[in-house]
Amino acid sequence: MKIPVVIFCGGTGTRMKEETEFRPKPMVTIGGRPILWHVMKIYSYYGFSDFIIALGYKGDYIKDYFLNQDYLEHDFFLDVKTGQNILYRKSKRKHDDFKIIFVDTGIESPTGDRLIKVRKYLKTDTFMATYGDGVSDINIKDLLSFHKKKKLIGAITGVHPKSKWGLIISDKNGIVKRFQEKPRFNQYVNGGFMIFTKKIFDYLKRGDMIHDAFPRLAKDGQLAVYIHEGYWSAMDTYQDMEELNKHWRKNAPWKVWKR
Repeated sequence: MKIPVVIFCGGTGTRMKEETEFRPKPMVTIGGRPILWHVMKIYSYYGFSDFIIALGYKGDYIKDYFLNQDYLEHDFFLDVKTGQNILYRKSKRKHDDFKIIFVDTGIESPTGDRLIKVRKYLKTDTFMATYGDGVSDINIKDLLSFHKKKKLIGAITGVHPKSKWGLIISDKNGIVKRFQEKPRFNQYVNGGFMIFTKKIFDYLKRGDMIHDAFPRLAKDGQLAVYIHEGYWSAMDTYQDMEELNKHWRKNAPWKVWKR
């Protein structure tokens, strides 16, 4: 049985109000496709295409996209009276190999509660979890191998965060030499690509965010960190969205798939 991937897609995205007033943040587009689709393509490239999407804010928008994807992307004929329809495909692009369970986990639910609410759909002891707004060139198979080797309850991915401000580089006399735009910090943060066994539910309480369980796991020596030194970016603001679209037009580092 394949390891499923739980994707948290329930937040309101208040810091991206320009885009999220009418749609959920995972449906904000990068290169004409929702960032959620990009996240799913990363996992499916490595053979993990069974998804459980934890829905919340404007979850129907996400359902509609996947249910009507062909009709949104291609021309079609529709006889309203009979319901007959004919799809005129614009290209020979194959369908994505996604198998998705959509779960309504509540508008205001924190991520820990969302995970508890999808538990009944987890058919394997090990499962993956991530957020619907972060992309990376991480090798998911290597992450899984790391988790298996550690034999712990959980593994999270450590990535270098970027400063949202440029740094001033000056000499000892206070003369500005240069500016360093959005440098990476040397420390690590959780990049959101995570793997757990079901024992994590012993560390979650109602009303928790998923990260509330991490100090409890760490206290028992049950949480490992997989260090990823490559590309990682989360879409938290409108500027992040613009930067990701700029990357997509050039050479998107997270685009590990071929089509």
